[in-house]
Amino acid sequence: MRQKGAATVWQVSGAAIAAFVGLWLGPMTGARAETPEVSPGGAVGLGNRGWSAPEKNHAASVDELEFSARAGLASDYIYRGTTLSDHGPAAGAAVEATFGPLYAGSTVATVKLPTQPIAEFTMAGGVRPKLANIDFDLGVTYFGYPGERLPGETHGINYWEAAIRGDRSIGESIRIASGYAYSPNVSNTGAWSQYVAAGLGFDLPKRLLPQNLSVSFTTAAGYSWFGNQAPHLGGFPLPAYLNWQAGVTFSYKVFNFDLRYYDTNLSKENCFVLTGDLNARPGGRIDLITNPAGLVSNWCGATIVAKAWFAF
Repeated sequence: MRQKGAATVWQVSGAAIAAFVGLWLGPMTGARAETPEVSPGGAVGLGNRGWSAPEKNHAASVDELEFSARAGLASDYIYRGTTLSDHGPAAGAAVEATFGPLYAGSTVATVKLPTQPIAEFTMAGGVRPKLANIDFDLGVTYFGYPGERLPGETHGINYWEAAIRGDRSIGESIRIASGYAYSPNVSNTGAWSQYVAAGLGFDLPKRLLPQNLSVSFTTAAGYSWFGNQAPHLGGFPLPAYLNWQAGVTFSYKVFNFDLRYYDTNLSKENCFVLTGDLNARPGGRIDLITNPAGLVSNWCGATIVAKAWFAF
């Protein structure tokens, strides 16, 4: 997300969640009353950050404190269709504590953003109840970017986001998920952001695979839209856009490997307006309000990402 002057602002974040829940409340032939165990790597991703725990698909024990962690590497850090690492490799880790349906956690990830923070840190908390065969996740996440060398007119891009997500299983192999996320002041620009997403997953039957190996095919699509930025940042709304992704995840015990395709419908000009890519180049279509220099960015185009991590 673009600022005036040397510094720039980044985009919305956090976990997305359940918006189309009404589809799931009615009875479904073959739907199970319990969610099957799914590797964290095989959960349907709806646009949450990096290695964050909300993509996990599990039910915690009642009144029992549990801890989990994950850490890994990726060839690119893609968030809702756009890169957070300038299409370079990224590393990340997450820890989470649960007590019954309650959870709290934190993540850290390497990033290359226009404000040049040393890393991205998040703190999240919420509740994961199960209602009418749907696993819900209602939570709030704070996104921090310490050490920004170019905080610009926003004085830094830290912000928070609230989200709701729902997952449901159909039989032993099919999973559906949808979600909604809202931030009142995304990246400290003065603009609100909203995000809605839905996805589908298919797990290969265990009987067809070697012991301890699971294979999941997942796909999802989301839509982001925004309010007006503060007047000193131009006062215009950031560009709304669609993003989509599809891929396959292999999990063997604690090791996970994912290969995934990402893309958006953003033009290269609007990609610059949204991301503020410091490496953007001239030559695009000029918009006197949002992009008077006609700068273009490749931060929002088609990308294939390989990601490997351990989950404990």
